[in-house]
Amino acid sequence: MPDKDAGTPRVFLYRHGQTEWSKSGRYTGVSELELTEDGVQQVLASGKMIVGSGKLIDPSNIAHVYISPRRRATQTFDIAFNDADKQSLKDAEKVSETDRLSEWNYGQYEGLLTREIRALRKEHGLDTERPWDIWRDGCESGESPEEVTDRIDNLIQEIRSIHRGNMHSENPCDIILVAHGHLLRAFTKRWLGYPMEFPLSLMLEPGAVGVLSYQHHSIDEPALLVGYGFPLQE
Repeated sequence: MPDKDAGTPRVFLYRHGQTEWSKSGRYTGVSELELTEDGVQQVLASGKMIVGSGKLIDPSNIAHVYISPRRRATQTFDIAFNDADKQSLKDAEKVSETDRLSEWNYGQYEGLLTREIRALRKEHGLDTERPWDIWRDGCESGESPEEVTDRIDNLIQEIRSIHRGNMHSENPCDIILVAHGHLLRAFTKRWLGYPMEFPLSLMLEPGAVGVLSYQHHSIDEPALLVGYGFPLQE
């Protein structure tokens, strides 16, 4: 039986590789950190497996690559794609950096661990009835869930304008997002129409790739691909 959703446009969520702070669990928003050596190897491994002609992320099928302006994200794109594919995409004006993919602005919580954030908020007289939850409470002097929602929704609207009218692969329509752990999980919630505080537990390892798409070739049925079949490699 043929796959009823074959050829539907996809959005690939490419998380940057490991940094020293992601390794230790410290919240990393605006700070500029390089990938660790393990982080470089994570991206090299995923890129070698799924990026390239005839692979899951085939440059010939890409409509646009959106990249967070943070160094760890741009470094990930540089490693995952070979030089020829990067140049071809750039020459076709299919690559851009956008603040809409910047990691959540953690404000006073930048560089802290979750337990340190909760202790700080307790000192500030917050969370007397329940523990801090970034999806509901946001960050002091940083972004609220509503602010993150607004910039993600703006990008989703732009992506859907590319996908609309191309739901059966009429034109190359895959979108690549190279960004961050919290931001890409937030993007997934909004793609599916859930508010930030909706209790949808999502995991995305450093250097890993998630996939979003649509059901029934319908722009009105955004979906999360929880499993994906890989192309046969020659």
